[in-house]
Amino acid sequence: MDSDALCQKLGYIFSRPELLRQALTHRSHSLPHNERLEFLGDSVLNCAVAALIFRNFPNLTEGSLSRVRANLVNQQSLAELAQSLELGKLISFGEGELKSGGDRRPSILADALEAVLGAIYLDSGFAQAEKVVTALFAPSLQDWDAQTQGKDPKTLLQEYLQSRKLALPVYSVTATSGEAHQQQFTVECMIPKPDIRTVGEGPSRRSAEQEAAKRAYEQLLSQG
Repeated sequence: MDSDALCQKLGYIFSRPELLRQALTHRSHSLPHNERLEFLGDSVLNCAVAALIFRNFPNLTEGSLSRVRANLVNQQSLAELAQSLELGKLISFGEGELKSGGDRRPSILADALEAVLGAIYLDSGFAQAEKVVTALFAPSLQDWDAQTQGKDPKTLLQEYLQSRKLALPVYSVTATSGEAHQQQFTVECMIPKPDIRTVGEGPSRRSAEQEAAKRAYEQLLSQG
């Protein structure tokens, strides 16, 4: 994939292509790299997402809005978006970083996406950057349950069980795979009563626990 394909996916054409090149240059490759653009893009992203959820959830309190934003803007969600845009194929790396799997590392992918947003801001201003952010994140809000107020699956599961005076879940790592820089965790969530066991996988123990909790919560809801 080339940068033109990326621009098509973003719905944005750079008038200064050198900004996009910098946004897709890892510090292991050369100067100028994307760390300063990442810093800028982080602020642009948070402001744009805050405005998006503010408009979409007019009845949520400040604390609830913050939880929704935290669920939308985190390393895992940004890395998944970056993967959908195939950013890993476009980032310029030093040889060592590329050999170590930098093009698949969630932190690098998330940082690159923020850098791209920072580059759009410098190229055209906040309104255009906000337009791109809205296009990227609005689909995530289509099926969002405002009643959960942005709570993560582990919190939802715990509150559900506590409200019914049931024992809290126990999480245990059942397997790990991959090299140190790109491990994959498998976690089991076990709830004694009712007898529920679910499994989640993810690039960190926390993300795997969240996936297992999500499946357990959905199973509880389906049982009524």
